[in-house]
Amino acid sequence: MRNISTDNELIDAILNGQTNQFAHLVKRHQSYAFTLALRFTKQRETAEEVAQDAFIKAYKSLSAYKKEGKFTTWLYTIVYHTAMTHLRKIRINTSSIDDENSNIQIEDRVDFDNQNSVELKSRSFYVNQAIKMLLPDDASVITLFYQGEQSLEEIAQVMNMETNAVKVKLHRARHKLKQKLDLLLKDEVKDLI
Repeated sequence: MRNISTDNELIDAILNGQTNQFAHLVKRHQSYAFTLALRFTKQRETAEEVAQDAFIKAYKSLSAYKKEGKFTTWLYTIVYHTAMTHLRKIRINTSSIDDENSNIQIEDRVDFDNQNSVELKSRSFYVNQAIKMLLPDDASVITLFYQGEQSLEEIAQVMNMETNAVKVKLHRARHKLKQKLDLLLKDEVKDLI
């Protein structure tokens, strides 16, 4: 059997009875699906559950996928809606999951004069910490745009919004991210941006 390389080829194989090929599709996209779920839920175990549920939903509705769009956009739409459903269930049982005013204490700050790899790791660490401080919608739009490399149109489709609304949301989320970085790094934020 030849090597299947594209998402659409994998989907065709799955729909034609080679259901074991779904494992390859999951392996290809599990890391980013988990990252996106984590941006919403902010808890590792919950994000794993959301990502797993999203893949199960994707498998069950794979025949509904229209190949005109990117598979990743379709999958991330499922992850987004699964995470939002999960968060709505949590809101019923808690007074607030809004961490907009929460503070993060960082121990063991990294010396920025160290070698490049340490600097890059610390930048990534602080940016990820700042993203975790954002509300789920803001974190998701940042994650989809920068880490998922999704276009504004694709993000609009995932989040069920107009493209212009996504553009505004992204602009505001960048501003909030900078504020969170300011909070985390004080003066060092100028070196990151």
